[in-house]
Amino acid sequence: MPAKGVDSSYVLTGEALLARFAVLDAFLIEHQALWKPRPFTYLQLPWETSYPSLSSWLRGRSLEEAENSHNQPCLLDAPEPFASLAALSLELSSVGELPGHALEAAGHRLNVDVPGRKWQQIEAFASRLSFAAPPKHWLDWCSGKGHLGRRLLQTGQQLTCLEYDPSLVLNGQALSQRHQLHALHVEQDVLAAGAASLLKSDHTPVALHACGDLHVRLIRLASAVGCKQLAVAPCCYNRINLSTYEALSCTGSRSSLQLSLENLALPMSETVTAGARVRRQRDTSMARRLAFDLLQRQLRGVDEYLPTPSLPSVWLDKSFANYCHHLAALKELSTIGPQDWPALEAAGWQRLAEVRNLELLRGLFRRPLELWLVLDRALFLTEQGYTVRLGTFCETPLTPRNFLLLAERP
Repeated sequence: MPAKGVDSSYVLTGEALLARFAVLDAFLIEHQALWKPRPFTYLQLPWETSYPSLSSWLRGRSLEEAENSHNQPCLLDAPEPFASLAALSLELSSVGELPGHALEAAGHRLNVDVPGRKWQQIEAFASRLSFAAPPKHWLDWCSGKGHLGRRLLQTGQQLTCLEYDPSLVLNGQALSQRHQLHALHVEQDVLAAGAASLLKSDHTPVALHACGDLHVRLIRLASAVGCKQLAVAPCCYNRINLSTYEALSCTGSRSSLQLSLENLALPMSETVTAGARVRRQRDTSMARRLAFDLLQRQLRGVDEYLPTPSLPSVWLDKSFANYCHHLAALKELSTIGPQDWPALEAAGWQRLAEVRNLELLRGLFRRPLELWLVLDRALFLTEQGYTVRLGTFCETPLTPRNFLLLAERP
């Protein structure tokens, strides 16, 4: 098995970064037929004929059972090869927590206007930032209102916040002035050419959940201008301008693993924050789309998935028949004849339960794929002369996007 010799209990650094990437790469490539096809788009997945016992077991479970297992599929007592893959997934995707340190108490009312969960993430992120030399000038990348930068700013340090949205820049500047903190808030599209001139070698850039191209841009620019330190917690790996993934590191570029935007979205499929109303709307929308998928296959006489738009939630209050007529018109399908609408809608809900349970197998590869992507970033930084530490900065319930890269040059 590729997991031989893996030690999952420590923060990854040095040669361990390359070693872990290698075993994850082998694991993901070997089993890509299990995690690349999306159950939502198939009536029968390619792997189901190879593992009929697992297929029928998963298809026999309820929607509620799928929901209860969603965030921790590795704990599911399912037929093989599920258990073996779950054990490997846990082993290969585990890394240690970065050592924390006590933060100076936050300034009075500094957390006002910050949602509670976001403030907890900021506190956790900030408490993991330890560098050989104290930072002199923080650069809050894609800063929003600059909450993270203000939390990090200490006496004798400087702070620059870069943000694309002009209203957030104005609000951030007002908040910094209200707290009597000297911070420069700059309106800047970090993907534009001008961003390079705003990054200086004495900056310590930080990015908490900058999406896709945004955090990749930071990693590339910070390396190019010679920043001595940086800290990045990546997010939304599928938010890129390319149609397929291009590895950052030389090591990643040599991998045969090909990743589409759909593949890159897999790590983002784990959710911990949706409320009951949002989940109910999401489920109803998906059940209706799955029912319409059955209908469109019949109307077109073509047994394959037809991408359809997600309609606004107001459509969920309309009748199921109206919903299907509207989607059919959008896709320019022939007139829908008489249908047993209650039976078709019930079939959509049944498919949703099956899809959600079949997704649990893909769920075993969420974390390994995410770590593969983060390691590609880590290896790029090591190739640029950085010493990199990769670990987690908080527990998953606070945010599933809890990997943190700390990089510094000697």
